[in-house]
Amino acid sequence: MSGPLSGIRIIDLTAMLSGPWATCLLADQGADVIKIEIPNKGEFVRMMGHSQAGLPAMFLNINRNKRSLTVNLKEKKGIDLIKRMVADADVVVQNFRPGVVERLGIGPEDLCALKPELIYVSITGFGHDGPWSHKPVYDPVIQAVTGLTTIQAGSDEERPKLVRTIVPDKLSAVTISQAITAALFERERSGEGQVVRISMLDSVLQFLWASDMNAHTFVDNPVTEEKAAGFVDLIYETKDGFMTVAIMSDKEWRGVCTAFEKLEWLEDPRFKNAALRDENVIDRLTLTQEVLKTKTTAEWMELLEANDVPCSPALRRKDVYTHPQVEHMGSVVTYEHHAAGTLRQARHAARFERTPAAIRMGAPLLGEHNDEVLGELGLSDDEISTLKSEGIVGAERDEGSKQAAE
Repeated sequence: MSGPLSGIRIIDLTAMLSGPWATCLLADQGADVIKIEIPNKGEFVRMMGHSQAGLPAMFLNINRNKRSLTVNLKEKKGIDLIKRMVADADVVVQNFRPGVVERLGIGPEDLCALKPELIYVSITGFGHDGPWSHKPVYDPVIQAVTGLTTIQAGSDEERPKLVRTIVPDKLSAVTISQAITAALFERERSGEGQVVRISMLDSVLQFLWASDMNAHTFVDNPVTEEKAAGFVDLIYETKDGFMTVAIMSDKEWRGVCTAFEKLEWLEDPRFKNAALRDENVIDRLTLTQEVLKTKTTAEWMELLEANDVPCSPALRRKDVYTHPQVEHMGSVVTYEHHAAGTLRQARHAARFERTPAAIRMGAPLLGEHNDEVLGELGLSDDEISTLKSEGIVGAERDEGSKQAAE
């Protein structure tokens, strides 16, 4: 098994996106992730659209390199199975609403008492306590409450707008995966486990404060209302499409003026330095847009690149994976899934020279690894059959194997 986390076992009790994608990132890095799902049903993402062989694209994209075990957590024997699995686990991750795991008997106190060196990760939308802690949460809710929708609008005066991808979910996933590896590293030093609590709210606020909350950083110099940075964003229309041109330094500004054949802009008092260009951003972006409409994207790319100006065509999704740089990097790969056929997915972004991350297997069919995982726990065939007949463990494996064969 490859990957820097080879030998680490994770019990994944999460559903939807942030938790499953976080554990998928760790699985790509070599961790053995056992995904716990509801017998005969699975998690919600298995029921989403855009599927093949009954496997939705989103499920395939965020659950590869995992094994699926179906356990009825409403039954004591199901809870006992989870507790038994903890003996060989390094990490448990869950994203139930606050209080649920405690009622089930698999909260941090329950499981860490069984194994003090366990890393127990608890994911929530708004945190584990407080006036909003028990509210149901989806990505748009976090975008709204963190101010991200207002940032996307460009001004407090404009109608708030959603970012058209689920940034809070995805950002939380990256935050979670980093926190887990940090906790594992600390355990190597201390020999002790710990509870790690992560909320989508905290993850997004941390993310935004790096640049989008600058006006609210100085407590004694408050800004009451954010004004529009500009009505033209950094995606410009060209003669035949769209592109972006982004400049920060004086050198890059000179490059733009040279490429545009607008050297008089270098002497324009509105644009003499970075601070003035930011202060007069509406004028600058409007002028830039007027010029870019006069040539094709390809023509501007050649001129701007010759002057070392950061720029790119605004690619459609279907054009991204055939872009020369993406192809050269091998950033998008194809492989055969045992049920869903040929898949195209982004490879794991971190490239470890000595212990490379890899796609070892596609996302699992529901309960595909029931017998395998239970066998590793030391259960006999008869014991496994009994658990299936009692509804403690799902009987999906035979059906899943049949689907895979077909």
